[in-house]
Amino acid sequence: MAALKPWWRSSTAWIFAGLVLGVLCGGFLPQDQHGTAYQLFHFLAAAFIALIKSLIVPLIFSTLVVGIAKTGDIKAVGRMGVKALLYFEIVTTFALLIGLAVANLVKPGVGMHLDLATHGAAPAAVQSGWTTLLHMFPSNVVKSAAEGDILPVVIFATLFAMALIRVPDGKGGPVLRFFDSFSQVMFKYTDMVMLLTPIGVFGAMAASMSGMAAGQMVDGGLIKGWPAVFHLLKQYALLVGSLYGALILLVLFVFIPVMKLCKVKVLDYLRAVREPATIAFSTASSEAALPKLLEETVRFGVPERVAGFVIPAGYSFNLDGSTLYLVLAGLTIAQAAGVHMDVWHQLAMVLTFMLTSKGVAGVPRGTLVIIAGTCGSFGLPGEAGIAMLLAVDAIMDMARTLTNVLGNGLASIVVAKWEGVFGTEHEL
Repeated sequence: MAALKPWWRSSTAWIFAGLVLGVLCGGFLPQDQHGTAYQLFHFLAAAFIALIKSLIVPLIFSTLVVGIAKTGDIKAVGRMGVKALLYFEIVTTFALLIGLAVANLVKPGVGMHLDLATHGAAPAAVQSGWTTLLHMFPSNVVKSAAEGDILPVVIFATLFAMALIRVPDGKGGPVLRFFDSFSQVMFKYTDMVMLLTPIGVFGAMAASMSGMAAGQMVDGGLIKGWPAVFHLLKQYALLVGSLYGALILLVLFVFIPVMKLCKVKVLDYLRAVREPATIAFSTASSEAALPKLLEETVRFGVPERVAGFVIPAGYSFNLDGSTLYLVLAGLTIAQAAGVHMDVWHQLAMVLTFMLTSKGVAGVPRGTLVIIAGTCGSFGLPGEAGIAMLLAVDAIMDMARTLTNVLGNGLASIVVAKWEGVFGTEHEL
């Protein structure tokens, strides 16, 4: 067995060091009038995420084209898509039901103050189901790539690869070799960017803590520094704890049984995805973790064509942590507003969240957009509810983003096992 690397050569150790140092620096350097410290923290985080976003589209496009074209089997691609969507919807349903159960048992909104006079900017419109389906088909793939809109790029890359398969007499060979080489270069580029992960994690955590430590209004007065942070955590402890507890239940009673059914060792999988999971938790950005998640799942045994198709598609259709949070947050707002919702109204809300959650994939704080729009449909104060949730949304976003990443990595393994191709390709 290979010897363990010393801790100072472990990227995970440096990421956790950046996480802890970011909490300390952010707490001791609250956002001041000029925001010097905060601006530095924000710059480090934003620069890292910008680098990550720069490689997402070319990495996904090249990997997907090469993976599908090398199979030479169009029917296999369609079969894989159907299996992936079926799995996505089953797991999403379990996530919503767990959120519903926890919200009714714990009742995190009871006793919370909901300021019904709060008004903010009108929320972005939640897309209808037909609009979401139409959005999948790229009218301008260059525009979609420039805007970081992943799903149309995935559809275009899939169709492009299918067309490449159909080119006769091996004339598509040069194109395939180009994208094959290009994908290998992108994996090396990803490795280079990931060396900066501890710096990006430090900046993201420090900026978040610095903003909270700047001050919170309590009973008409302003408290600053660590007391503000502690008060914030205490005031919303039940809500945050409810979400974290529900996500743990999702992992224990859905993810782990799925691993057992697929004969995947739980600890092996968690070790394989520890770096993308840590990135997702600290930056609260699924996009930031996507390139590393692709790389590590392929290394774990998922073929490139499967990982390159299932994981990006899962970013639109399999956000397990976010969908669980939607129903928990919606019922919390109802409880805080004193609005009673019977079982049928709650189930109707669950169904609505299941549909509308597909319409804002890739939108920053997209869950807030969905909550505001859906609450309005059920007579709940959506804008006031969002104002209440915003206080701890960053803390909750980290947990649900982590769960999204774990769920999508697992989905790629399930589809690879289902297709009988898991572990059939060499490691990167």
